[in-house]
Amino acid sequence: MPVRIYAETEFWFASIKVIMIIGLLLLSIILALGGGPNGDRIGFRYWSHPGAMNEYLVGGAAGRFCAFIYSLTFSVFSFNFGAAKTFIWRLITFYILGALAIGIICRSDAQGLTAGGYGAAASPWVIAIKQSGIQLLYSVINAGIICSAWSSGNSYLFMSSRSLYSLSVSGNAPAVFQRCTKYGIPIYAIAASSLFGLLAYLNVSSSSSLVFNWFINLTNTAGFTSWTCCGIILLRFRKACKAQGITNLPFQSRLHPYAAWGCICIFSTLLLLNGFSVFFPGHWSVSSFLTAYLGFPVFLTIYFAHRIWDRKSKWLISPNEVDLTSGLDAVLAAEETEEVGASRGKLTKLKAFLF
Repeated sequence: MPVRIYAETEFWFASIKVIMIIGLLLLSIILALGGGPNGDRIGFRYWSHPGAMNEYLVGGAAGRFCAFIYSLTFSVFSFNFGAAKTFIWRLITFYILGALAIGIICRSDAQGLTAGGYGAAASPWVIAIKQSGIQLLYSVINAGIICSAWSSGNSYLFMSSRSLYSLSVSGNAPAVFQRCTKYGIPIYAIAASSLFGLLAYLNVSSSSSLVFNWFINLTNTAGFTSWTCCGIILLRFRKACKAQGITNLPFQSRLHPYAAWGCICIFSTLLLLNGFSVFFPGHWSVSSFLTAYLGFPVFLTIYFAHRIWDRKSKWLISPNEVDLTSGLDAVLAAEETEEVGASRGKLTKLKAFLF
């Protein structure tokens, strides 16, 4: 469908998610203070017994540190490709406060979390709601989680298909993926991207959690590699701007270049730690090792194969020779058109309000 349909559906999906997470945060406060049907005042009881953090791989403080590292690398996939000026505030509100609320109202050793639960029923929110004695609400939360998953699939399909289309336009993918319908939809790029969705049916098996972990590892490897490359590209871009005397950039980070270097170091470290558990005695798994680390060698193979194929081009372009102007006129014209359209929309709304 046209992109406006995608935007409209994502608006409603996002609205459902925002309303749901805000409601769950408020519910967590109520349950912690004893406002549930069973009247149990939870407080921070679960932080003392059984404890806020389980041990992983080894015992003691080292085991809790391993659990923290595993949780960190495992959970990054949910916001690996999120990038926006206000993303940090959503991250604090939804992820950090959400994790805090979950740790308060749900035991870390709850049966649904540790007994190989699957689907929305394994959600700590659902488990906590059931334990509090609230009827039917967990079904509403299940529906919200399913909508969230649907939204995720929708957005990733859009992002992957448009990335494939852009690669084709730039000459780095087959030209067939440039073809669009009369509505401007890159139909062949969407069809190719949709084929990967069939891999999800591998999850319908007795070892579903194992397959799911494979997908997480593959996605994380791609995300860690992408963010590392973004940091390198940003450093090179700003160096080229400085060399060519360009100072009127619309977006500039006050923490540059430290933030870029921090991004490179942190995501490179996470890339190395993505499958660290397989190196502990008794936890070696060929499949887990390959899904955790194979992505980076594949990336290097594709990169160097492209460099060899295009060997006439320079491997490293001088900052003074980096092209920072080609296509800039089209971008500025598009921005001006969008600004005019937005201004007209505001004027129309103002007229409707006044008259």
